[in-house]
Amino acid sequence: MHPLLTRNRLGYYLLSWIPLAVILIFVMAAGGNLSWLESSIIVIPLCGVYAFICLSAWYTAKSASIQRESALRFIVVHSMAAFLISAFWTALGWALVTALSRTPSFQGLNQRFSRQAPILFAAGYLLYLLSVASQYVILSLEASREAEARVMETNILAREAELKALKVQINPHFLFNSLNSISALTSIDPSRARDMCVLLGDFLRMTLGLGEKDLVRFSEELELLQKYLAIEKIRFGERLIMRETIQAESKSCLLPPLLLQPLIENAVKHGIAGLPEGGEVRLSCHRQDGRLDIVVENSWDPDAPPRRSGGLGLKNVQQRLEARYGKDANLRVNTEGPFFRVMLSIPAEGEERS
Repeated sequence: MHPLLTRNRLGYYLLSWIPLAVILIFVMAAGGNLSWLESSIIVIPLCGVYAFICLSAWYTAKSASIQRESALRFIVVHSMAAFLISAFWTALGWALVTALSRTPSFQGLNQRFSRQAPILFAAGYLLYLLSVASQYVILSLEASREAEARVMETNILAREAELKALKVQINPHFLFNSLNSISALTSIDPSRARDMCVLLGDFLRMTLGLGEKDLVRFSEELELLQKYLAIEKIRFGERLIMRETIQAESKSCLLPPLLLQPLIENAVKHGIAGLPEGGEVRLSCHRQDGRLDIVVENSWDPDAPPRRSGGLGLKNVQQRLEARYGKDANLRVNTEGPFFRVMLSIPAEGEERS
């Protein structure tokens, strides 16, 4: 819909034509061929009609975008449109003058008007180009508002995704199992129970602290993962083996907080927990060619039936990557062989770019 066709905007638009009509009346009468009355009778209805005709400039401006069209095509399109529309407007003026000249009060008006017709044509040409320019301003403002709306929507979606991520990452089952382990260890090994309480408290405190940030260093994310696995190590014992291959240069890179937590949690919950003999959780991270490449692997049973809750962590990470990086990030899963592998690649951002 045309942006000026709402009731309030259309009223202001028509009012803006009043001073233009007054100027044109003055110019037409100043030539000496037409009286003020004759100029007013001709110009006022013509300007009323032309005000609506010039609304078509919005559609012309939309079809001939400044960014898409070449300079030559841009000039030709609007010059031809201005010529045809001002010629049509002048023809309407001639029709009005011809009708008026048949009345006793305006005899000979057509002869007097003939000398002023070029002025009317030139005015129509300039007024149409002015309308086109104003429509480009309106389109630019609309594009700016739409861009701001998209940015706002992206920020909202990113924040919602992060909130969902927090709900998934602080898994109630993890807390329940940890508390059960603490309860069992209290009577068997009070020292280990105390250590597990300290680890759990540190983990939750760090989770909440990192969750308040937009970006964290990989070293901080790694420390959180190590605390999580230390807690799970108490539960699983020798069944859980953690291996890390972390490039030193990657530790200062920035990434969304708690991004890897659901991947590590899935590795333990859906991989190690389902294997009687246990297995390995592997984490590797390398920075190269402006990218931060992270791989999370875990032992698993390829023949085990899929769990109903599987996939939520991966979906959550994918949504957060899209919200933060768009097409600059990718996440891939490889299920071949004895290891379930999740590979993600994001732009390697340093603290100076945050």
